[in-house]
Amino acid sequence: MHKTVMLAGHAKLPQGMAASDIYQTLTVTLETDVKYWVIVDASCTLATEHAQQFLSRLLRGYSLLDGLEPIIQVLEDHYHGKAQSALAAAAKDAFKQYQYINEKFEFSKNV
Repeated sequence: MHKTVMLAGHAKLPQGMAASDIYQTLTVTLETDVKYWVIVDASCTLATEHAQQFLSRLLRGYSLLDGLEPIIQVLEDHYHGKAQSALAAAAKDAFKQYQYINEKFEFSKNV
């Protein structure tokens, strides 16, 4: 049995960014365990490897059970670039995937 799931969220990138020349949207992926919904790894489509690794280190260890606010707060506190709002929107979109999966799982437990 797999112990993690991959959640993906997408958001439109602002104009004038290096990544927006390559991609029209920013993707954030969150690999989470399925027991406590803790982020074990994260990735994104920002242009530089450094920014990608930074985001991964920044989000590791957060539990989706604690809600979206702690993730948005850490992004606002520690990522200061043009993509900040896009990162937050993509994280919110990934969180919606978590909510969908969690509701689906809860529904199937009650059937």
